[in-house]
Order: sequence, then structure tokens, then C-alpha cells
Amino acid sequence: MLALRTLPRFSTRVLRPTTQLRAFSSTITSLKSNTSDPFPLPLSDPELAAANSRLSDDSEDWPMPQPLDRTGEDEKTLRARLVYQTRKRGTLETDLILSTFAKDELPRMTVEELKEFDKLLDEPDWDIFYWSVEKRDPPPRWKGTKLLEKLKKHAKNEGKVVRMMPELTQLEPAL
Repeated sequence: MLALRTLPRFSTRVLRPTTQLRAFSSTITSLKSNTSDPFPLPLSDPELAAANSRLSDDSEDWPMPQPLDRTGEDEKTLRARLVYQTRKRGTLETDLILSTFAKDELPRMTVEELKEFDKLLDEPDWDIFYWSVEKRDPPPRWKGTKLLEKLKKHAKNEGKVVRMMPELTQLEPAL
């Protein structure tokens, strides 16, 4: 044991060659400047990565997914689907505005108004929210429409009503 204590202590500092540091730093620089993925996943589609790099920074230029074709949908199914879509959008603010609007307005809407509301629900959540609270101007296709004006009035909440997610009404099945 005494022999171990009398040994001189070596420095814990390890010297690295400077060539390794330079090589590492140049690798980092080249990774930042290169647009291709240095570690592609197996079975990944290179066209998908190329398409992702072609997207512009302006979200107005991004392609929107096409809504499903719902021709032949009866009015009862359309109303039920719209109630569901107003509640389950994914953005709490938009969910609250649209679900309370649907609770108040859906029972009085005609089939044409329901279809217009369905088209509005195909728009992105944040766009609907900003249009309804008048933080952004709506695009020409929605500017001045009766539906959007009703939604704006509803979002203003002039009566200062405390709003919560409305309850779902469950109807008894007809036997």
C-alpha cells in the first residue's frame, strides 16, 4: 500500500493532436452547409426529402390537402360530422370558438349554409382563429361572407358569456 502512495501523480489532462480538432470542426461546418441528410433512414424516399427542401417559407404557397369528396351525404350525417369537426380540431382556441358557434348556429343553418361551413372547416385552424378574432384579413374567398361575419360576431362575445365546450347530446336510437 505504501508503494502506491509514493508514486508521483500524473496529470489527468490528455493532450489531443490539433489535426483531430481541425478535422472535427470542418466536419461540423460541412454538415451545416450541406442540404442533404448525412444519416438517411433506411427505406426513406429521396424524392420526399427533395420535395421538403423545395417548400417556400411563405405558408400561402404550400399545397393544401384536398378535402374528401362527400357527395351523397345526407343532412343528418353532415350535421353530426360538422359537430365532431368543430370539437376535434386540435387547437383549443379554435375548438372553443367553433364548437360554441356550432351549438348556437348549426340547428338553424340550411343545407347550403352547412356546406359553406364545411368548406370553412377545411381551412387551417390558426387561419380560422385569426380571421374570427380579426387579427388577420381573410382571403377574398371568405371576405364579406355571411358565415364569417356571424363567426366574427360570435367570437367577439359581446354579452361576455363564459363559454365552455358544449355537451354532446345523445339521442336514443329509434327501435
